[in-house]
Amino acid sequence: MVKTNKSDWGSQDNIVLTLIRFSLPLILSGILQQLYNWADAFIVGNVDGEVALGAIGSTTTVINFYIMVITGFTLGLSILFAHRFGSNDMEAIPKILASFSLVFTIIFVLFSISGIYLAPWLLRLLNTTPETFEMAADYLRIIFIGLPFLAVYNVYSAALRGIGDSRTPFLAILLSSAVNVVLDIIFVAVLDLNVSGAAAATVFSQIAMAVFLVLYSARKYAILRFPLRREFLFNKTALLQGARLGLPPMVQSSVTACGNLVLQNFMNSFGTQTVTAITTAYRVDSIALLPIINLGSGISTMTAQSWGAGEKARGKKILIVGSVMMAVVALILTAAIVPAGSSLIAAFGAGPEAVEIGRDFFRSLSSFYLIYGLATSLRSYLEGTGDVVYSSASGILSLAVRIGASYAFVLFFGNMVIAYAEGFSWCALLSLYVFRMVWKRKELAISKTSRQSS
Repeated sequence: MVKTNKSDWGSQDNIVLTLIRFSLPLILSGILQQLYNWADAFIVGNVDGEVALGAIGSTTTVINFYIMVITGFTLGLSILFAHRFGSNDMEAIPKILASFSLVFTIIFVLFSISGIYLAPWLLRLLNTTPETFEMAADYLRIIFIGLPFLAVYNVYSAALRGIGDSRTPFLAILLSSAVNVVLDIIFVAVLDLNVSGAAAATVFSQIAMAVFLVLYSARKYAILRFPLRREFLFNKTALLQGARLGLPPMVQSSVTACGNLVLQNFMNSFGTQTVTAITTAYRVDSIALLPIINLGSGISTMTAQSWGAGEKARGKKILIVGSVMMAVVALILTAAIVPAGSSLIAAFGAGPEAVEIGRDFFRSLSSFYLIYGLATSLRSYLEGTGDVVYSSASGILSLAVRIGASYAFVLFFGNMVIAYAEGFSWCALLSLYVFRMVWKRKELAISKTSRQSS
């Protein structure tokens, strides 16, 4: 657990160790979570072929839309939990957890039902290729069934991260990944249920993950237990506090997901080979970036706890130490992904042309990993201090840069514009966060000068 004892926070070495201890289970959780899609894609690609692999890839942006809405809001919740934990306001934590568990369950049951009926329309909107359309629709309808369970898991995971426990979500993901892989083999390779079997395996694994996390958390932590009373299940104060921190990143995530639908439509115009190559490459890329993303989660949580405890100077140390660690991690990832990327794409069953496209994609995108790492470090610090509105607005602006660059530079880069446009958006994001840090420093200096003169 991330400690709130101020005596434990005295040295930069302790910050390094705490960041590693907190971030490592998150990284492992992320790797295992990606096994949902990896197992689906790997088994389907090798058993049913490249068209089936492309069908699953065609659903990625639609599924990610809902996932980003959930994770965007629960990012704000995690900050709120950390602030309350850091300030020792333990009574607020079960009220926040109970209220948002109920609200999220209701909302995503409705999303699940509507998504099942809208799946074909969404795929047509994305210009999904004809040869993959029916399989993609079958896959998507089944995946929607698991949304409420995924929502509950993320609310509990946010609470656990906020109180400093990143290990319990890892155990839930470990169980879920094992269930997913075993059921993938049974449903796809043995029973020959094709992409529908892969989707069913994912849903069953999400149910197992959510049930385990709820029961284990309630047993382990008294502050994560709550009675089934109205003041807990629908606490107005908790809902308003959570909305204040959760809505900005949720809006940003929703806009980003909608932008990704536009980019998916743009990518589909390059044909099935490019769609298969790039969507498969993004599966590898999503694993490669996990150390950066989850180290950022560690920076955000530790900063939020520090600010909740009134230790703002500690928060600045966390930013400095975390940024150095982030730079080292990003450079290591860049050196590792270029030679390994094409082999990983081939392992999914992609053909030679798709593998070649994927190799070029990794060479183009990985050169921007350092930029992305530093941007993530600054973003995490700002969000930990509660500055979620600016962070979210910056994310939306960087998306606009990415979409604009995709269409503006396609004649120069061809299908590799997908990689370069994302790299350009990371540069824009870093610039916006640096500007915010400089601006806040100037505001602080002006405030100090004003107090001294008065």
